[in-house]
Amino acid sequence: MDATADKLVKVYIKMRDFKAQLKAKYDEDEAEIKAQMDIVEAQLLEFHKTTGTESLRTKYGTATRGVQTRYWTSDWEAMHKFIMEHNAPDLLERRVAQGQMKEFLKDNPDTMPIGMNIDSRYTVTVRRSK
Repeated sequence: MDATADKLVKVYIKMRDFKAQLKAKYDEDEAEIKAQMDIVEAQLLEFHKTTGTESLRTKYGTATRGVQTRYWTSDWEAMHKFIMEHNAPDLLERRVAQGQMKEFLKDNPDTMPIGMNIDSRYTVTVRRSK
């Protein structure tokens, strides 16, 4: 084994481990702050509720109450059927399923959707020795 490659892999693993430690510490700190912010947010929502306000301006900033709605399905087969029945493909977000497109193009090498962009590049995967 080339000594340079050995050193590069060793350094890479050391850097990756350090990065993971930094991320774990960040995630822990972020979770703490998020929990504290959730408490303050709940108090602000209660303040809006008791005062009947939707927006309140302070010398430090403005707190506005709004409604956030999320939609999801627990039955993709039924959702797909619904979308097809109502001709409503715009109910889905615009992105290509990477694994399925890769498989489709492998099985149909002469068939390419108009406007399809493909970006392939070499990558390096480093695994720790056991």
